[in-house]
Amino acid sequence: MKNYKLAIVGATGVVGRTALKVLEEKKLPIKEYVLFASSRSAGTKLNFMGKDYIVRELTENSFDEGFDFAIFSAGGETSKKYAPIAASKGCIVVDNSSAFRMDNDVPLVVPEVNPEEIKNNHGIIANPNCSTIQAVLPLKALDDKYTIKRVIYSTYQAVSGAGQKGLNDLSNGRKGINKLEKFPYPIYNNCLPHIDVFTENGYTKEEMKMINETRKILKKPNLKVTATTVRVPVDNSHSESINIELEKPFEINDLVETLKNFEGIIVEDDISSNIYPIATQVSGHDEVFVGRIRRDFSVENGINIWVVADNIRKGAASNAIQIVEKMIEND
Repeated sequence: MKNYKLAIVGATGVVGRTALKVLEEKKLPIKEYVLFASSRSAGTKLNFMGKDYIVRELTENSFDEGFDFAIFSAGGETSKKYAPIAASKGCIVVDNSSAFRMDNDVPLVVPEVNPEEIKNNHGIIANPNCSTIQAVLPLKALDDKYTIKRVIYSTYQAVSGAGQKGLNDLSNGRKGINKLEKFPYPIYNNCLPHIDVFTENGYTKEEMKMINETRKILKKPNLKVTATTVRVPVDNSHSESINIELEKPFEINDLVETLKNFEGIIVEDDISSNIYPIATQVSGHDEVFVGRIRRDFSVENGINIWVVADNIRKGAASNAIQIVEKMIEND
């Protein structure tokens, strides 16, 4: 089997560090890793795979030495500048930012949902938004069998999704420190219905990401989707209430089995014992957890589900690494 060379761009950030942890667990056939970050973080020493790595500064010449793959987790502006350079040198980039997600020439991939899209890359593959990734697994399972007609998202998103500054705001709030680094209001003791910037139509950018990315991944450009995304005072793992209207009738037990049998989904749904997915128990896992599965009696063929996943692992780092894993399997 071929040995590969992988670059991690943004290695010192929250997602980058998690990617290193996941790579240690996965033990992919990669012979060489190189860690990159901005000039601000270059020179940082990170212990990875049992040895110390010195983080290099990312420059326009960083990919001259030749890489098979690169995972970018350094923000949209960095991706826009450096991902095309990496791709031009024969490296396949898996990008965690929103820079290329809605580009028609860039596949937007969740490996359990649309792995066939990986081969359509022109050097760049986009990792979807964290809140979209966890949603599309159950949606794909249900769409394949019952055909989805409409989706209503209500999300309860952890502060880790806002990076280290978001985590700092919650931590400071708990300590009674009135210092805001990320959010417009204290996140401690509050729910903020405001993730990313507001757009002209009144939705936030996060809400529009969920709407547009869901349509692209499921290959349903006209799917009726609406979203309200909310930041909640939880450290890690996003929770989502998803209301789905289906074209076809269903038996609830069959629908539950459909979800149970879909790759990457774990159903936790026993209300007699108060069993349903919660953030603290889901953190650290790569699967998507689904519970509170119940019929929506207000519409024909409606269903409510509660979906929880680790937004830094499955919502970012692990999904990107799964894409690399698929490419290695198919090489």
